[in-house]
Amino acid sequence: MRLLVLGGSGFVGRAVVADAMARGWDVTTFNRGLRDPAGDGVESLRGDRLDPASLGVLGGREWDAVVDTWSGIPRAVRDSAGLLAGRAGTYVYVSSRSVYAPPVPPGADESAPVLESSPDAEDGDYGEQKAGGELAARAAFGDRALVARAGLILGPYEDVGRLPWWLTRAARGGDMLAPGPRDLPIQYIDGRDLAAWLVSCVEAGTGGVFNAVSRPGHATMGELLDAVVAVTGGAATLRWVDPPAILAAGVVPWNDLPVWIPPRHEFETLGLHSADVSRAEAAGLRPRPVGETVADTWAWLRSIGGAAPQRPDRPAVGLDPEVEAAILTSAGSLSP
Repeated sequence: MRLLVLGGSGFVGRAVVADAMARGWDVTTFNRGLRDPAGDGVESLRGDRLDPASLGVLGGREWDAVVDTWSGIPRAVRDSAGLLAGRAGTYVYVSSRSVYAPPVPPGADESAPVLESSPDAEDGDYGEQKAGGELAARAAFGDRALVARAGLILGPYEDVGRLPWWLTRAARGGDMLAPGPRDLPIQYIDGRDLAAWLVSCVEAGTGGVFNAVSRPGHATMGELLDAVVAVTGGAATLRWVDPPAILAAGVVPWNDLPVWIPPRHEFETLGLHSADVSRAEAAGLRPRPVGETVADTWAWLRSIGGAAPQRPDRPAVGLDPEVEAAILTSAGSLSP
């Protein structure tokens, strides 16, 4: 099959390229060329998606499918999908569960209300921009569009820094703040599992909208952090602290302590750890164990010297060491 990946050198796009190449597909990428190529044997086309004129390099070509990982103003999706509507069979848009309008009830499926947006929007927050991208992809491709609302994505090449921050912190050793409760269920997807599922959906001609993430409780906060400590050599000792003591110190869940959203916190209304994913499971989505994701991410970090790439459109995540120390001190004697 012939696959065009709009992007293809970053996180999920790179994983899509690798999976498709492993299946023997002909893969073309289209991006600005600001990162290392995704792999040998990939045809690389250059252009800036915010400049419609640069899309001309795609003219006169045909592909069986397109995978689009764009994050930004929706007109980039509108212009590319409009150009390719008669030149490709399936258009996959990697969206986000941030498109849902809060409050998102626990167990919400793909029919939950979405933020208002437009394919022509020139501004808006992340969720609104992704919602506009969805509209653009579906307007151009109709039933031939596959929209993957991915949520939290972890794994090698992660460029937001969530799992890399936890790994780097654990490698530093010492008493390490572990935000409770230990059995807090989390929901995420390894970028490679998302990519493999997307490529399989392309192969099967699957369209529609999917919550593309693991089941709630696929892992817990305790299982994630136990794996993080284990793969980094066990130099850190987890010190579990209840949410009130952490929040009282001004810590912002999800940002200061990545992945973590404590029970009954206002961020729960975003539904980031509670989506119904039965539709994606029925379509073949199979997440791997958390220990494998953690171990492979640590191996990748070590291979690049420990400094993970950081997306320029996202703020850095992680807790200030002085704040962490103050919380542990005020919490007193804690059991691991």
